[in-house]
Amino acid sequence: MTDLPAFLDTSRPDVPDLSVPRGVLPFYLPNRPVRGRLVRLGPLAATLLSRHEHAPPVKALLGQALALAAALATALKFTGSFSVQARGKGLVPMLVTDCTETGALRGYVRVTDDAEIPNAATARDLLGEGYLAFTVDQGLNKEPTQGIVSIEGESLADMAAHYFTTSEQLGAKIHLAAGETAHGWRASALVLERVAGAGGIDPALSQAEQDDAWLTATLLADTITEAELLDDALTPEHLLYRLFGAEGVATSKPRPLSFGCRCSRQRLGGILEGFTTDDLDHMAVEGEIKMTCEFCNFAFCFTRSTLTGRPGDPA
Repeated sequence: MTDLPAFLDTSRPDVPDLSVPRGVLPFYLPNRPVRGRLVRLGPLAATLLSRHEHAPPVKALLGQALALAAALATALKFTGSFSVQARGKGLVPMLVTDCTETGALRGYVRVTDDAEIPNAATARDLLGEGYLAFTVDQGLNKEPTQGIVSIEGESLADMAAHYFTTSEQLGAKIHLAAGETAHGWRASALVLERVAGAGGIDPALSQAEQDDAWLTATLLADTITEAELLDDALTPEHLLYRLFGAEGVATSKPRPLSFGCRCSRQRLGGILEGFTTDDLDHMAVEGEIKMTCEFCNFAFCFTRSTLTGRPGDPA
């Protein structure tokens, strides 16, 4: 434990320094109203999902949410973080994943105490009734932008597609996969979005031809398998060509993804300083207060005497 006061200690915990240089491959169908991203977390999935002990269906749900956050964040121009959050009344009452503009990725899932997770549990079984939220947070000087919809569908992909249909009113096709392979846990996403307006579309295409091009792309996307999404030996380029080669698929510059927990003693110490002195006294055990980051599961210890806190509320 460091001797520095928390507000001066910006040190990071001993967590993996792992980056996947080609984690997200953007692509588009030239002169067609279709763009998308293929996300492959590779070994990053195994690292992120190993921070907590969860049943396989819960790990799969978290892995899919991590891939979804990466796919949607890298479609936006922003500075800050993009998060996928789900809150429900099921065995998993809370799910949070977020991705920064640089591709720093993290996630956390809360499981009800003593919950028995069926091996065949779907996302709907785990989350139950509740809501799904997508949030762009660009810092203290800007209001977060958020879209919220009720949880609909059996899979997380269905739930995310419901958001696009009801909130964005744009066509979207989403495939998510996460599972344990011979090389460890892997997670992947294929997201197609229909381009609105005339951007990137052949001006000679009629509305009916645009509709037909979008339908063709979604039908081709539906031929993808979970095994293909999770296969390290199948490169993203080869997979996209297998799906859309007849449509003349083109790719853009790949985007990196990395292990992105942003906790520090300084950050958590600042949270503790927001408590009253009485609260801090109650938290302390033998003169120390321990705080564990929910994302990376790293425990930080603070000496009670180094924390000032705020005065208690008047009686």
